Amino acid sequence: MSVVIERPTEPRPSAVTPKDVARSAATRRSRDSRMKIWIGSICALLVILPVAFARVLPIPDPDVTNLGDRRLAPFTDGHLFGTDQLGRDLLARVLYGGQVSLTIGILAVVVSGLIGLILGALAGYVGGWVDAAISRLLEAQMSLPLLMMLLLVVALFGPSIPVITFVIAIAQWPEIARLTRSLVLVEREKPYVAAAKVLGLGSVATLMRHVIPNVIKSVSLVVLLLLAQAVLLESALSYLGAGPQRPFATWGRIISDGQDYITTSWWLVTLPGMVIVLLVVGVNLLGDGLRDGAPKLRRFPFSRKDK
Repeated sequence: MSVVIERPTEPRPSAVTPKDVARSAATRRSRDSRMKIWIGSICALLVILPVAFARVLPIPDPDVTNLGDRRLAPFTDGHLFGTDQLGRDLLARVLYGGQVSLTIGILAVVVSGLIGLILGALAGYVGGWVDAAISRLLEAQMSLPLLMMLLLVVALFGPSIPVITFVIAIAQWPEIARLTRSLVLVEREKPYVAAAKVLGLGSVATLMRHVIPNVIKSVSLVVLLLLAQAVLLESALSYLGAGPQRPFATWGRIISDGQDYITTSWWLVTLPGMVIVLLVVGVNLLGDGLRDGAPKLRRFPFSRKDK
């Protein structure tokens, strides 16, 4: 009896070439995502780092006036951004004003993130009348004109930093709550939730220890995107005179003070505006790049621009 030994056949070459892989949609999406993250990080850090270290940088006092140096052009007498209508160094005022604007924006998105995460998780996990009440509440708020609502609340309670921070947070929580609710609705049907219930874990413990940690990454990306909106809202309120009052210098107030000289001293408005644009574009690109790498978040693109 003869034994036939079969030789292993060589693997057939793949019909997919490296060029096909490089031209694929997944590769382009990954490349675009990395590009957005790099460009967004650079743009955001160009603003955030000087603002954060403004007190240790060799710049003049932002409140020292010198009427003899009024409205100096940029790069004149050591003033990188020039001076304003009272002879104050514009770069110093932009950096110190950015500390106020960014502080309000960061605190607002943290508060709105906590409110939206808690209410959205309760609506998605508990369901029933809790879901109905929270859903109707956020839909009613999102139907109101945003800026008019902010101006009304600031007019009633005063333009202080805590009030403005809380108002912006209340204005932004519905977007986070909608996304959290959608993600929790998906997570609560997964086997690990049923297993936790079988093991005797309570609903609150299951929600806090298992469900929320699985959705927190996607929610944090939306919170990052809302930072740009919070800075814009604070700047708009300050421009309209409803922001933090003097002696606080915010980006919106700097632009408002310089708008009367825009035809003769363009830098008073243009340079602070470019700083705001650089930060907003950087944060949005960074958030978009991170979101492109999150499959869960791509399935639930809830934001005001998608309405």
